[in-house]
Parts: sequence; structure tokens; C-alpha cells
Amino acid sequence: MKKNKPVAIVTGSSRGLGAATAKMLAKRSYNIVVNYSQSEAEAREVQNSCEALGVETLLCRADVSEDADCRRMVDETINKWGCIDALVNNAATTKFNAHGNLEGLSKEDFLYIYGINVVGPYQMIRAVVPHMKKAGKGVVVNIASLAGVKAIGSSVAYCASKAALINMTMALARALGPEIRVNAVCPGFIQGEWLKAGMGEEKYKKLKDRLEGTLPLRMTSTPEIIAETIRYFIEDAVLVTGEALLLDGGHHLI
Repeated sequence: MKKNKPVAIVTGSSRGLGAATAKMLAKRSYNIVVNYSQSEAEAREVQNSCEALGVETLLCRADVSEDADCRRMVDETINKWGCIDALVNNAATTKFNAHGNLEGLSKEDFLYIYGINVVGPYQMIRAVVPHMKKAGKGVVVNIASLAGVKAIGSSVAYCASKAALINMTMALARALGPEIRVNAVCPGFIQGEWLKAGMGEEKYKKLKDRLEGTLPLRMTSTPEIIAETIRYFIEDAVLVTGEALLLDGGHHLI
């Protein structure tokens, strides 16, 4: 067990925003837990990128909807480094389904989405809290969404899950202070393969072009822009807890 650098767990860090966040924190000299549930090859690429920046990594396959997996990931982290300074709850899922198509979203779909998007972050936080409390400090950043504020997005279940995550962020910020800060970021449209695969390339491009022509800031986000704000919450926002910050180019205003 050794701790030469701060330690961050980033769930769902094999691709997209999770991968960008892992690399961002590695650049800031954090040892990184790279978590994945299915995409091992991509997770190893992220691991290699982080290690190339001079930090240590732990590659951990875990399904955050399973409490035993969450506790195992935290235990492995503590056994390797002895502490956890930051937890980024990024792992998420959805089902692309028109909001008016109620029959297209089953009870099983709803519970599956909630299991990863809401229960998963709760279980991860529950697992890290004793270690952060013992250290007297820690930061949690939950990846919520504009969908949880404006009720737009891939499905009703996804919107509801992200709204629940925002509310949970506030509740736990109140409960876990002063040692632990808990905040959320709420991205809008994020450029990348995950959204493109879910929407289809043609719909993705049309939506991206429309947003970049109509949003107040005339721009959509990249994973790297969101990752920089996550870094800010972890390192610089010492007076901020219970915040859910919209990162959407002004989309919530229209």
C-alpha cells in the first residue's frame, strides 16, 4: 500500500467523458482507477494513456448497479493506494425512446436505467464515504445531465434518473459535509461516438448543426470541456457543495 499521488475513481471510464476525465486527472498527477463493465480493450487504451502521463492505474471491471462490485472496486483501490481523494460517478446508460411512446419503455427498462444511473452512484458513494471520512476530506462529482433539468433527452427514464441524481447530490452534500463535497455537472449535447451510435449518424449531425446554430453560445460541448469542469470541482471549488452546474451552451434558456 502506498500513496504518492492523489487517487481518483472514474466509473465508466473506457470511453467518452469518462475517458476524457481519467486522462485529465492523470495530467494533474492523480493515480486513476479505470472502470469498465464491457469495453476492456478501450479501457486498456485509457489505462495506457494515463500511465504514459507518469501515474499509476488500476483497471477494474465492475458493474456499478451491483453493490458487491462497487465495494470490491473501492477495496482494491484502498489496498493499492490506501486512500480515495475523488470519485467521479460517470457510468450511465439509457434507451433511446420517444417520450410519447410509453409502451416502448418497459418496467424492466426503467429499473435497468435507474440501477446504473441512480443506484450505482449511491452505492459507489456509500462505499467510499468511510475512507473519505477517515481521511477528513474527499470529493464526489456526479455526472447528471441537462435532461434532468429540462426533461429532454433520450428517454423519459433517462430524464427521471438524472433528475433523481441531481436531487441525491444535494441531499448527500448536506449529509456528508464538512469532510466531503458532493457536486454534479449537467452537460447538454456532448459530441462523441456514444451519442452518435444511439441516435444514428444522420440524426446526430442534424441535431448538432441545429444546436450550434441556435444555442446562445452557438456551440456544443466536447468530453474534454466537461472534464475540465469536473477537475475544477475536484481541485478548486473548495466552497462549493450541493451544486448542479449546467454545461449546455445555454440550451436550458431556449
